[in-house]
Amino acid sequence: MSQARFQFHGELNDFLPRGKRFTTIDYPFNWRASIKDMIESHGIPHCEVDVIVVNGHCVDFGYLVCDADQIQVYPSMASAPLHPTLRLRPLYPGRPRFILDIHLGRLAAYLRMIGFDSLWRNDYEDPELARVAHDEQRILLSRDIGLLKRSLVTYGYFVRHIYPRERIREIIQRFDLSRHMEPFKHCMKCNGMLRPVAKPSLVARLPQEIFHLYDDFHICTSCERIYWKGSHYRRMVGLIEELAAV
Repeated sequence: MSQARFQFHGELNDFLPRGKRFTTIDYPFNWRASIKDMIESHGIPHCEVDVIVVNGHCVDFGYLVCDADQIQVYPSMASAPLHPTLRLRPLYPGRPRFILDIHLGRLAAYLRMIGFDSLWRNDYEDPELARVAHDEQRILLSRDIGLLKRSLVTYGYFVRHIYPRERIREIIQRFDLSRHMEPFKHCMKCNGMLRPVAKPSLVARLPQEIFHLYDDFHICTSCERIYWKGSHYRRMVGLIEELAAV
């Protein structure tokens, strides 16, 4: 029986049982396996891993683990004590775009509110989520570790918090979104783009009290939902100001 010794660093310990966090883990094996498979057997999705060091040298996910290997696994290049020569999670190209699993509908609405292209449907199946994330270079946000382990997923993140407002703060911090915010650019219902619309064209579509009380309206170019600056808008502005300071 062969044995390798693993040590997982930083936030990767979130995926480990409490008794195995922030310590070395002896891993016995009697088969030829890639280091990616062994890492994921500990419950850690590959998309959360940025640097792997084996016996003092950086390796990629295809490395075949050998007997007596000393393995250090890091969640980011910045967390590695040496200067890594191989980064496993490529830098995300451009402005972040997201796709979210069925459990994160409220988080999707918050991301749209602050100006980020965020796909969400309540009927997405796991294969489609992984495929769209891959094909459109979107960051897959999920509470499903199995989904994040799918080989098609390059950019993915396991959402740690339970409550929606804690989740949006978590994602803003994780992906440094504060400097990219463009509030009220996307429809919170369908993710379509919003555009100004002339008030007279809405006379038959709005309650009379709304039509007479407000002058500025926007409409979604996809689902045609209408937005105006009522009390809900003022509440959202307050939340956005709070989130921008995260």
